[in-house]
Amino acid sequence: MIDPVSGEHVDDHLRREPFASRLPLLSPGALADEQRAVYEAVTGGPRSGRAPAFRMTDEHGRLLGPFNAMLYSPSVGLPLQDLGAALRFRTAFTRREREIATLVVAAHLRSDFEWYAHERIGLCAGLEQEEMDALRAGRAPMLGDVRERVVYEAARQLAAEQDVSDAVYAEAVATLGRSAMVELVTLVGYYTALAMQLRVFRVGVPEGEPAPEWPQDGDGHA
Repeated sequence: MIDPVSGEHVDDHLRREPFASRLPLLSPGALADEQRAVYEAVTGGPRSGRAPAFRMTDEHGRLLGPFNAMLYSPSVGLPLQDLGAALRFRTAFTRREREIATLVVAAHLRSDFEWYAHERIGLCAGLEQEEMDALRAGRAPMLGDVRERVVYEAARQLAAEQDVSDAVYAEAVATLGRSAMVELVTLVGYYTALAMQLRVFRVGVPEGEPAPEWPQDGDGHA
């Protein structure tokens, strides 16, 4: 695009500096009935737990991260949050397997909030900091479990290529099963969609939380 002040061309799409969110946070007391249903599904569902791993609301009870966007279109937001809950709590994957796949997506798309949330969930699921560091850097972590290695490689290919090779697909079906492959493809697609929303609506990590440190590319840019 052209900067209206300087007249110079700028690459607005890839700028990394902080933005104010394009979707103002909605107060719980001002929600319509349909929005209230989404709010209660998010805050009262399995994500909330006894001690949530990450902040889903601010000090005023307003939803953070991708959840605020769901309130703006309840007809989409309600089934979307239910799909997310199904992928987190009702699949055949272990907690570690699920978080490995999710963190692959977050790292590939450099989604600050997605990484912030799932790094904390991953630690609770038993991922080691060394494994987390490798995933954030786009490297294969040292995984001793064959299922986890298959999940990582399939998720990596899905995130990068939107496809998997015949060899990886055959290994994944043999190791995980066809049902799990359907779940894995859906999981990668779901968190890709959330990462896109977070980017478009300029949603960063909650106030006071550090943003993830992404590795620099060959041009010296994060």
